[in-house]
Amino acid sequence: MSQEKNNVVGWFEIPVTDMPRAIKFYSTVFGFELESQQFGNEEMAWFPWSDNGMGASGSLVKNEDLYKPSADGTIVYFSSPSGDLANELAKVEAAGGKLLKEKTIITEEIGYMCLVLDTEGNRIAFHSRQ
Repeated sequence: MSQEKNNVVGWFEIPVTDMPRAIKFYSTVFGFELESQQFGNEEMAWFPWSDNGMGASGSLVKNEDLYKPSADGTIVYFSSPSGDLANELAKVEAAGGKLLKEKTIITEEIGYMCLVLDTEGNRIAFHSRQ
């Protein structure tokens, strides 16, 4: 029996302490809109997703009892919407984030990456082929 190949990550959640501030950061850096919705003690704002099956989507999540921002844990890599992560990286500090690692080549085949700290204290990365 053949199984369809999917990416191993199906969903991610990024902890936040100030949802409006976090939404502003991600919207400014990536150029897409996020809307939040309350679910009991949790507030969530979803990243856009595609039905083509490539990659994984996720959300920002605010719930002080279960989610704590961290610069030391798992790193989510965001694919550059512009195709060159330097464009998104140029917006990070103006949006309240901090540069941790400049645009750096991984390999010619894989492309480039950088590390930033978002407004909530989460370490995240960007990836692009150029």
